[in-house]
Amino acid sequence: MLNSLRQTWFSNVRGDVLSALVVALALIPEAIAFSIIAGVDPKVGLYASFCIAVITAFAGGRPAMISAATGAMALLMITLVREHGLEYLLAATLLTGLLQILFGLLKLGELMRFVSRSVVTGFVNALAILIFMAQLPELSGQHGTLLVYGMTAAGLAIIYLFPYVTKTIPSPLVCIVVLTAIAVYFQLDLRTVADMGELPDSLPVFLWPDVPLNVATLQIIFPYALALAVVGLLESLMTATIVDDLTDTSSDKNRECVGQGIANIGSGLLGGMAGCAMIGQSVINVKSGGRTRLSTLLAGIFLLLFIVFLSDYVGMIPMAALVAVMIMVSIGTFSWSSVRDLRKNPLSSSIVMIATVVVVVFTHNLAYGVLLGVLLSALFFANKVGQILYISSSLQAGGRERHYQVVGQVFFTSAEQFVAAFDFKEALDKVQIDLSRAHFWDITAVSSLDKVVLKFRREGTMVELLGLNEASATLVDKFAVHQQPDAVEKLMGH
Repeated sequence: MLNSLRQTWFSNVRGDVLSALVVALALIPEAIAFSIIAGVDPKVGLYASFCIAVITAFAGGRPAMISAATGAMALLMITLVREHGLEYLLAATLLTGLLQILFGLLKLGELMRFVSRSVVTGFVNALAILIFMAQLPELSGQHGTLLVYGMTAAGLAIIYLFPYVTKTIPSPLVCIVVLTAIAVYFQLDLRTVADMGELPDSLPVFLWPDVPLNVATLQIIFPYALALAVVGLLESLMTATIVDDLTDTSSDKNRECVGQGIANIGSGLLGGMAGCAMIGQSVINVKSGGRTRLSTLLAGIFLLLFIVFLSDYVGMIPMAALVAVMIMVSIGTFSWSSVRDLRKNPLSSSIVMIATVVVVVFTHNLAYGVLLGVLLSALFFANKVGQILYISSSLQAGGRERHYQVVGQVFFTSAEQFVAAFDFKEALDKVQIDLSRAHFWDITAVSSLDKVVLKFRREGTMVELLGLNEASATLVDKFAVHQQPDAVEKLMGH
């Protein structure tokens, strides 16, 4: 028990503390920006980020992953906030949490095994592009653009060169501290965190949404809550998979579903918006040395301390420093090998990856991209497996009997090929169809077997089926019609 506690919480204290400092500072402008996107006060996103990070540290299934208010979730809230206000958003956040807990209890986290590596790679590349695109307004939309470029370039130089000096202190933290000191000392005219929005000056308090508890309210919030729950879990589970790869460890996806749900309920009760895992912040945490649940907990606690008690100092941080950190995250997140291997990888894998990237980037909704990627992966897989069907035959009994050997998978994509392999016009007394090395998967396959048997019988040929495995035989016995007395008449009637 003690060994497990130490391993999951206190096996990397120094790395977790330093990484949490970087994550907390980077969370502040993002949480404010996401609040603005959703159309709510900045404190809604900041309180949500604190609450979600702290709760997922205990309840989540992936140590060192950072969950907070996110842009993907904020985009889904815009209409609800505009048409019904903050109170309905808080109610939708509570319902989102309940749905996510239900999904976790139903073990829907296991569905991640249906997400192919190409979809995950596309998801990662799309988010890397979106993270970079989100920094462009900070680089081009303010006074003193050359100065901003210079400070950002200096920040990137510190991030990438400082590790050659020492890896004891995370280079993104050094970047933030050094650029802030330069900006303050020389009184540079730069956009700062304080310019993003007013930071709260008090701790969050318990809030129950002031909405009527009736069916009308449920009809309003349920569509939004369902969308938030699905998108939140998709992003969280995909991010968990990325952190698994970065740390060479595994995580409990179903526990993560429940943990995200509990965190969103907590956020809604403290006046925060719904959130989920953040791939950018999670990558910052891992690359800065965070490995255990302590890093996630401290990121949330440091965030609250910074915005409530150290807001004057945090407000001095130039946005150029945080832009440099996020560009580093974007570069580090993007899978450059996936571009180099486009010609090497199978065409279907490349199409899935590119389609996922394009849809996520243009819609800013990762659910659309991931669902399209999964659908394309399934279609390509079905087509590929459907081609693994080989049917050979040989004449026996003096040319009056033919023996067919079926090898492979028979289902909806290969059913037509299965039927086409038989010669129904050949004058035979008997046909043997050896199915011992074949498998029938669905009712389309059973229907194709019916068609073959009945067409032979219509020509006066006796048919014998050999070697059906137990699973295929069960399916054939349940759905096949070729044993029915009037089956041939029905076929001819068609």
